[in-house]
Amino acid sequence: MSQPISEATINKFKQALANKPSAGALQRAVMNNGINATSESTAAKAKMAQTFSIDLHAEKVANQKQSGRCWMFAALNTMRRSLADQFNLKDFELSQNYTFFWDKFEKSNYFYENILATATEPTSSRKVAFLLTTPQQDGGQWDMLTALIDKYGIVPKYAMPETYSSSKSSELNGLLNLKLRKDAVTLRQLVQDKASDAEISTAREKMLGEVYRILAYTLGEPPVEFDFEYRDDNKKYHIDQHLTPKAFFDKYVGWDLDDYQSIINAPTEDKPYNQLYTVEMLGNVVGGRQVRHLNLNIDDFKQLAIKQLENGEAVWFGSDVGQASDRQIGIMDTAIYDKDALFDVDFGLTKAQRLDYAESLMTHAMVITGVDLVAGKPTKWKVENSWGDKVGEKGYFVMSDAWFDEFVYQIVINKKYLSDAQQASTKKDPKVLAPWDPMGALASH
Repeated sequence: MSQPISEATINKFKQALANKPSAGALQRAVMNNGINATSESTAAKAKMAQTFSIDLHAEKVANQKQSGRCWMFAALNTMRRSLADQFNLKDFELSQNYTFFWDKFEKSNYFYENILATATEPTSSRKVAFLLTTPQQDGGQWDMLTALIDKYGIVPKYAMPETYSSSKSSELNGLLNLKLRKDAVTLRQLVQDKASDAEISTAREKMLGEVYRILAYTLGEPPVEFDFEYRDDNKKYHIDQHLTPKAFFDKYVGWDLDDYQSIINAPTEDKPYNQLYTVEMLGNVVGGRQVRHLNLNIDDFKQLAIKQLENGEAVWFGSDVGQASDRQIGIMDTAIYDKDALFDVDFGLTKAQRLDYAESLMTHAMVITGVDLVAGKPTKWKVENSWGDKVGEKGYFVMSDAWFDEFVYQIVINKKYLSDAQQASTKKDPKVLAPWDPMGALASH
């Protein structure tokens, strides 16, 4: 039923506002200070002290700067902790630019793959429109980083340091997406013209060569071999010469990446718990590791994170960092802003409703390095961010357990902490979700 707004309706609203005794004072406060500052709770802030019953050693916080590489930083930060523990190396960093280069390169090829797979569909089809909206971007997920490491390994930061475009990626993304869209025109036309597989392959290889050149100019060329040279925290000198990136990962990190499983908490009706999911057209390496999520209820989800922390291992996690958080002081808490009371409006949604109605999804990946347990129950969590040491407590944030319940969507857990039933679920064929499903969101803040 059509219902335009009448002048009488507006006058009714104006009178209702005039009748609220506190309206004038609240209006002045919000107009002068903004919504968040006016609704911020001092009592909530007081509860978020950086004290935890389980607290892994602190590393110097890295800084992704003006790029969307949080997922990459978070994953490499979990791995550098293992390296630091084994070889007495504090505040050591792995090269985020190295994995950034290969991610951009592989995402370009992944885009070509999907463009060719949908080449007979009109550009107005939802899948093609989805692909062309963002041909590639900085964001990603855990399994996408492990796919890169499987193929290319990793290197220390000094072996491939940051550049202008790795730390401030908007120019590169704009240029690369322009090129990929242009290439999409060519590839779709070749299919329409019934070009042979050989002709398409030749055109695609030429396109990839141009992508490589763009990346080499902006990010530098990845090293094929390097020397691992360092002094440990006891000032003892070490050198290991002529290492390849894959040999470096195998020797100095030594993880079996197949041991790590992405766990999600998505309490929506379309995703029953204890089932495995993947997302169509989500990935970066053609023929590489598939993104696979095991969906668990929130209690099992949190207990796995606690088990891993109790055994001295940090936890990669994905969340909606912009919700109910104060970036400057480093607090994420559902009680930090009382906007319901400020506006006398009920803004409440369940976690499932936020996912179903596009209010929330995973936007940012970080690392859990501690938890405060009271009577065996978590009350707050310690978080290593990748926004430098000028925010939070030298870059570390504190997350309330209530915020964890509502806005944490993904953790990565060593399979040894999973129950037998959970491990069995990881071995089943995954249900394929649509490309635009919220569980396909890329952490990019």
